[in-house]
Amino acid sequence: MTRFATLADCQSIENEMPWGDRDLSKTMYQFLSHAAKKHGNRHALSYQITSGPQDKAETLSWRALHTKAVQTANMFRSLGIGEDDVVAYLLPNANETVFTLLGGTIAGIVNPINPLLDAEQIASILKETGAKVLVTLKSFPKTDVAQKAAEAVSMAPNVKTVIEVDLLRYLSPPKSWIAGLIRPKNPVTHSARVVNFTKEINRQNTTLDFADSKGDRVAAYFHTGGTTGMPKVAQHKYSGMVYNGWLGNTLLFTEQDTLICPLPLFHVFAVHVVLMAVVASGAHLVFPTPQGYRGEGVFDNFWKLIERYKVTFVITVPTAISALMQRPVDADVSSLKIAFSGSAPLPVELYNRFEKATGVNLVEGYGLTEATCLVSINPIDGEKKVGSVGLPFPHTEVRILNCAEDGTILNECAVDEVGEICVFNPGVIPGNTYTEAPKNVGLFADEKYLRTGDLGRIDPDGYLWITGRAKDLIIRGGHNIDPAEIEEALAGHEAVAFAGAIGQPDSFAGELPCVYVELVDGAEVTVEELMAYAKKHVHERAANPKYLEIMDELPKTAVGKVFKPELRKMAITRVYNAALSKADHAAVVTRVVESKKRGLVAQITKTGKVDAEAVKHLLGEFTRPWEWVE
Repeated sequence: MTRFATLADCQSIENEMPWGDRDLSKTMYQFLSHAAKKHGNRHALSYQITSGPQDKAETLSWRALHTKAVQTANMFRSLGIGEDDVVAYLLPNANETVFTLLGGTIAGIVNPINPLLDAEQIASILKETGAKVLVTLKSFPKTDVAQKAAEAVSMAPNVKTVIEVDLLRYLSPPKSWIAGLIRPKNPVTHSARVVNFTKEINRQNTTLDFADSKGDRVAAYFHTGGTTGMPKVAQHKYSGMVYNGWLGNTLLFTEQDTLICPLPLFHVFAVHVVLMAVVASGAHLVFPTPQGYRGEGVFDNFWKLIERYKVTFVITVPTAISALMQRPVDADVSSLKIAFSGSAPLPVELYNRFEKATGVNLVEGYGLTEATCLVSINPIDGEKKVGSVGLPFPHTEVRILNCAEDGTILNECAVDEVGEICVFNPGVIPGNTYTEAPKNVGLFADEKYLRTGDLGRIDPDGYLWITGRAKDLIIRGGHNIDPAEIEEALAGHEAVAFAGAIGQPDSFAGELPCVYVELVDGAEVTVEELMAYAKKHVHERAANPKYLEIMDELPKTAVGKVFKPELRKMAITRVYNAALSKADHAAVVTRVVESKKRGLVAQITKTGKVDAEAVKHLLGEFTRPWEWVE
């Protein structure tokens, strides 16, 4: 591995040669073929459907993984998938998910979709990408993925073929018998052809039936799944995927490493940061259970799984670290060297707790879907500035800018001055990040640097610090409040696991700071105590929360980010209902919906005789839109 401890090390790597001159694979088929040729019978991929440290697992060598990916690509091509056609998948983690991902990028464009979305959102993505084929689950106990897929395909007539993966093959008797007997029914209302994944790929040749792509092209569509509401679809090229893999191989992993990744394979963290780095390095990758960290028993068995596979690298997120810290380290984890945390900011107290409990080096990185992921990392061998996201990777430019709406640069921020984080690297596609052209308008500074929407600063040593989301700013009477200040202050309380701060509607100030809190398991604290703590530790007076609510669990995305649209919906409902009740109007907010044009819209239902004009004047005092519904 190449030394990467300081900004000078980064510059030294860049000075070796321009990125375009590096001798790297140009296509996914080349990339995977190189791994198979170099690493042959070494372990590439392990998967177990249940979480027990002695449970049945399926392990494939690099040669076997290459064969399965090629057979899958041949299957897709036989179904009419060309380089410009889309294969979508709606799957939990399984070996077939990896085959679909790799085979899909070889044959055409692969489109992973989050199975936690509702059927309407899934259908919207299928229509946006024009997917011809959907790979999903055959009906299986304890999951509704197959049912949602069938409903979504009925709304997306562009999908001509549904390929079903049957997880039953991973189970042994008597579990396989029981699962087969209690398999839920799945009434199908669509007209797409339905075929079995395993049977179809077993019919295929083990060598590629068609000519590989001639060079770089769009090979994947990933929808955004963070905290910004309705999904957008970002385009990724081979070059961006290979770049992420090259970073892992150059700076982090070798063929001697084993990674455990309980993160979902519809997300860039698992796909680009982890899987592509494993392809580049020849390391061994372990996926425990279909649902990863959400799988039954995964947290309870986690340290024993590390012992079983002699794991050297853990891929994790702050929510998972918090859960692990509430369980004893009950196994031999001496093989473990590094834990790599991403997807959301890591609280300092959580960092300290993890390193103390495990003795393991914990590093935090930063990336985003729109940049094909990786941007920066706290260097493993260098100074770790806890709370920062480290140094930008080689061949990645990070600038802190203030921009006009259209992307015109107003000014570049000085050292330690907060502005918008803007990036350029081989994973950025200037002008064509999203499949919907209007969404690319104003997305780039100087027609080159991707505007991330994150606020941050770069310190004198070149370390990047994220201070919040530009669109998450709480605007109180024209005064901008960074929600991170409230969240970080409350995260310092020993009883607090996570905090999510937003602006709740206010008829006078526009917005007031409001915070929702999730406690550490077993902790007890009152709202009054936390409000007093916030008043003492939130240094900006205007940022003191006006409302605080303790929840059993904050709403989160599948990769552990606090899902702020849901918190905003809760706040709008609460505030508007309080205003309606106080004015004795016979009306209530029944739900808050996301509109592409209007944002979050409160839907109001009449519960009796209503003075509609008075309601209009009352709710007109708030900036959030609303509408009557039956």
